Amino acid sequence: MPAAIGNRSRGVARSANGPMPSIRATSSAPAGLPLLCHPSTRRRIERFSAEKVNTMGRSRRRKKLPAEPVEANIESMSHDGKGVVHIEGKATFLVGGLPGERVRFLYTQQRRKYDEGRVVEVLQASPERVEPRCAQFGICGGCSLQHQAPAAQIQTKQQALLDALEHLGKVEPETVLEPLLNETPWGYRRKARLGVRDVPKKGKVLIGFRERGSSFIADIEQCHILHPRVGQLLPQLSQLIEGLSVKRQVPQIEMAMGDETLVLIFRILESLNEADRQALAQFGAEHQIEIYIQEGGLDTIQPLSGIPADLNYRLPDFDLSLDFLPIDFTQVNTGINRQMVSRVVEMLDPGANERVLDLFCGLGNFTLPLARRAGEVVGVEGDAGLVTRGRANAKRNGIDNVDYFTANLYEPLEQEPWLLQRFDKALLDPPRSGAQEVLEHLPKLGVERIVYVSCYPGTWRGMRASSAISMAIGWFPRGSWICSPTPPMWSRSHSSKRDDRWD
Repeated sequence: MPAAIGNRSRGVARSANGPMPSIRATSSAPAGLPLLCHPSTRRRIERFSAEKVNTMGRSRRRKKLPAEPVEANIESMSHDGKGVVHIEGKATFLVGGLPGERVRFLYTQQRRKYDEGRVVEVLQASPERVEPRCAQFGICGGCSLQHQAPAAQIQTKQQALLDALEHLGKVEPETVLEPLLNETPWGYRRKARLGVRDVPKKGKVLIGFRERGSSFIADIEQCHILHPRVGQLLPQLSQLIEGLSVKRQVPQIEMAMGDETLVLIFRILESLNEADRQALAQFGAEHQIEIYIQEGGLDTIQPLSGIPADLNYRLPDFDLSLDFLPIDFTQVNTGINRQMVSRVVEMLDPGANERVLDLFCGLGNFTLPLARRAGEVVGVEGDAGLVTRGRANAKRNGIDNVDYFTANLYEPLEQEPWLLQRFDKALLDPPRSGAQEVLEHLPKLGVERIVYVSCYPGTWRGMRASSAISMAIGWFPRGSWICSPTPPMWSRSHSSKRDDRWD
């Protein structure tokens, strides 16, 4: 029997990027003898493709897309998990394909510099193709690589990282370390925001990730990437909200999980009545979940019981336990985080007499482990709340060689007191927007070694290093996200002038 990919459930769900067809593939099927998707599915896909409008951020005339499928060989995979083909020299990024496969696809978007499409038939399958575990794979936007074998996923991400470093960051590493792998490729995710919507036509409340490229909530009964305490609880959560008086006023549930404690934050647009509160409290007690309510901004988030949850996670290699609040940024994958922290400390290799600067330090995920090895660590973070919890975590773990500062690292930093100090080494773990503004200060501080943790290699533009070590990290098995710690070795004569040629 051929191996089915894509949507294997009841029909095709609606999506802003077009319905996801049922795709079937077989590595034994000869080229030119495709296995077709259902006729009704094909009609919907063709109708959608013909009517797709390219807005490009402003109003444009309706542009008719080619209605007939196009046949092509997938050459490689992009950093976001899409197959790459070239049609008449123009790059096209395809959802649902793997390198080496011959496919048929339909255009979903045509742009000036590149196009986008969706695979509808696999004529010749890659040996890396596997059966997706989730029936909604290809529709739900939570995963992008379930159709690829786990080992191949890591290789794909590693190559995507190296390609991105070359083309976006203009960096060529001298050494590439082995990727960090997750021992548990399923049920790893401990932080997530789930959409909620009451859909009368379906007769239920949908809870889950949004469909790919759409505002619709994917109709899933179980999520295999969420921690099982939530991923297997979606039907019960749906029934809970169905029974609330404000069921149409609950747009989101956010999960935050420590090593033991699970918190669910219910975003509520109208006040709960007493029956609603009792139902939520009973649900929390039955499933050992701490229920929080958010009726406005972040400052309105409160535990339903009035007693804050005890949230923390451990870093066993450093004998540390870090407390955090449900709204705090923490890594979604506990196992990988432990490995990465250990690897980063190893790469930075702080000495007992050395001073380390930790920029974008958060609540101390790297700061405190570094303090176990270094003489002194200074952490700088823009969120004052995280700085407060970082100091509390240092005290709780008996660490007294850490100092924290609150500073917006995207604003001019001439008067910051920590800029008047000298440091031997530095760690940067910025958000996707990068750290260009603060990076230019580091050579002036005497920094000779930097470890830069990035989820977007484009942020490395303008960096000049004599050596670099890169590795992809499997934060998101089944997803296309990549994270990479890289230590450039700066010389004292390193120029701090920004190079904008690739911006």
